[in-house]
Amino acid sequence: MSDLKAILKQIQRLEIRSRRLSNHVFAGEYHSAFKGRGMTFKEVREYFPGDDIRFIDWNVSARFGHPFSKLFEEERSLTLMLLLDMSASTSTGTRQKTKRTLMTEMAAALAFAAMGNNDKVGAILFTNEVELLIPPGKGKGHVLYMLRKILAHEPKGKSTNIEPALKLLQQTMKQTTISFVLSDFAAPNCSKAMKATAVRHDCIAIHLFDQLDFQLPANALLPLIDPETQQVSWVDTHDTKALAQWQQQFVGYTQRLKDAITAAGWDYLRFRTDHDFVPTLQQFFLNRIKRVNH
Repeated sequence: MSDLKAILKQIQRLEIRSRRLSNHVFAGEYHSAFKGRGMTFKEVREYFPGDDIRFIDWNVSARFGHPFSKLFEEERSLTLMLLLDMSASTSTGTRQKTKRTLMTEMAAALAFAAMGNNDKVGAILFTNEVELLIPPGKGKGHVLYMLRKILAHEPKGKSTNIEPALKLLQQTMKQTTISFVLSDFAAPNCSKAMKATAVRHDCIAIHLFDQLDFQLPANALLPLIDPETQQVSWVDTHDTKALAQWQQQFVGYTQRLKDAITAAGWDYLRFRTDHDFVPTLQQFFLNRIKRVNH
């Protein structure tokens, strides 16, 4: 019962902050950022010069002997899917909060922004396999239910593999979705699955990291435990070369990760656990609005 009370208190805090963000900070920006991504077929009409040739309906054109274009209209309701990494490495954090706490806060903010736009929102919780699918739904009750399931979830797996979650997304979501993958990406390369997912869905990678991931305390002999494998390695940070190497490894890994994600047709965002995520997320929405309008 005490665990339930704690979860309900967390949900209440998340709701208060997230509703404020969606009403005052992200108001209008969320929908405008993804305008035109959810499109449904309306009708065909004769082709006019300047029409996008990608939308020529070749079957109808062949039947009538001259080109016809498909017309689409924007769906009034979009679908937001949140793919959340629940592996052991996301439970770590050395400053204000863990990666998973930050992930949950961001998921709540996005879910309430979707709710305010009357959009559907769902979630996939994963480790090295899919652990829970929450089908998309609308309304405050559904968002609160989803947050309760996220907060109460006790992961079975410890390691990370994003590919099964992406495959489930493709299998279950036949219409275009806006899909955020929130993870520290301590995972095998899944570029092929990411490219396949981006064909239908609008995908955004949220890379979560902690200060310890790139900066170790100086002048210490530190045992570093991999939360997913429990493997222990020792680092002597009296050695300035060891400190520099640790940082260089993180910078190199992050750049390779970003390159792979953007090459797959995804957007890439990075968030640190002890920094406020709101300005970066808001700027992302604004940048997307510029792209949509040009």
